[in-house]
Amino acid sequence: MSAPGATVDPGARRVLALASSALVVLVAEPLYLLVDTAVVGHLDGASAATGHQPGVPLAGLAVGGVVLAQVASLGTFLAYGTTARAARHHGAGDRPAAVREGVAATWIALGVGLAVVAVVWLAAPWLADLLGGGGAVADAATGWLRIAVWGAPGILVALAGHGWMRGVQDTRRPIIVVLAGNGLSAILCPLLVYGIGPFPLPWSSSASLHLPALGLEGSAWANLGAQATVGLLFVGALLREGVSLRPVPADMRAQFGLGRDLLLRSAAFQACFLSATAVAARFGAPSVAAHQIVLQLWMFMVTVLDALAIAAQSLVGAALGAASVAAARRVSGRVVRYGLVLGLLAGVVFAATAGVLPGVFTSDPAVRDVVPEAWWFFVALQPVAAYVFALDGVLLGAGDAAYLRRITVGSALGAFLPTIWLSLVLGWGLVGIWAGLTLFIVARAVAVGLRVRGDAWAVTGT
Repeated sequence: MSAPGATVDPGARRVLALASSALVVLVAEPLYLLVDTAVVGHLDGASAATGHQPGVPLAGLAVGGVVLAQVASLGTFLAYGTTARAARHHGAGDRPAAVREGVAATWIALGVGLAVVAVVWLAAPWLADLLGGGGAVADAATGWLRIAVWGAPGILVALAGHGWMRGVQDTRRPIIVVLAGNGLSAILCPLLVYGIGPFPLPWSSSASLHLPALGLEGSAWANLGAQATVGLLFVGALLREGVSLRPVPADMRAQFGLGRDLLLRSAAFQACFLSATAVAARFGAPSVAAHQIVLQLWMFMVTVLDALAIAAQSLVGAALGAASVAAARRVSGRVVRYGLVLGLLAGVVFAATAGVLPGVFTSDPAVRDVVPEAWWFFVALQPVAAYVFALDGVLLGAGDAAYLRRITVGSALGAFLPTIWLSLVLGWGLVGIWAGLTLFIVARAVAVGLRVRGDAWAVTGT
């Protein structure tokens, strides 16, 4: 058992160690999604062989993928809420209590995950038609989603696993688990999408081995394999801790109490990004495909920047659990400084590669022509987003979820959503959608900056 106060005064080395470990875990999923996007995107250049119109497979992945991404995003309360609660127990020196938070979160994940499978499988055609505008894009999205959604329980169990492991500052096992699942899936994705063979069998002159090309649905099967593998490995990690796996209703109710605000916060994000995809689809397959490329790069950078936020969650929670407000403030200052440096560097890199990087993800010139409408908003937002996510991590570690819920919902209703729908009415295209995202991020930056300057968030104890 950790001694109380063991993490009360973390230095720069500890912050960076936790952040670098979190970074490996965080980038594994978006890196796989970028591979997935690139593999499916190049189906566009083979429309005669695949039977697809140009742009449809990638647009179908964009629509189906954004629905599945909402499942993961709405489930982040399992990770963030569990991290905050487990970290306070860890800071107070009670590891078994911290791990029991993981048990409660895992049971919630399984129940919610099975409900999600049932609802999304039944609603997939309606959701795809709503977001994809009907036609071939909606049909492609429906087929992809009805396979991939079976991975929802694994996605949510993994979020719960990340939560309690971050809380106890376990930096090694999450890396192993995530790399095992997503690495396997990244290998399978091109094989399932494009097929392989035929290969002659050495024991027969007439027989051969042939894996048929599954097209877009091969991407869904690869997704499902990754999520199932990762979920099972996190359950195994709980078994090795030696705590009771019996569900405790009181622990689950406490998880839901904190999770309510985080869930509403996530719902605001999802309303915005679902609306953005729906509006982009109304401007045609090239627009929604271009939006998918820039959005996946955005999500990739969000996870990179979130590595520092996760370090802040764990260390701030442990510091407040050990009753040290001063240490929590020192963590806050460090993660903001490191985040700003990282965000500025990212902006420079993406600006320099604007003429090259989009071509990695699609061979369709119509899609590449639309990408710049969103690209320069994406570049300019990097340092602002770094500041926001760093302070989000501080406030999440402190359990200040109600405030984060209020500012996120307010920024969504007051900035992002009105701009998105105005862009549809006035024909602004991706420029309007990404202008809305910019207003959303700036509003949140002002709100979290003012909050951390005060004292209301720094509540000590378990």
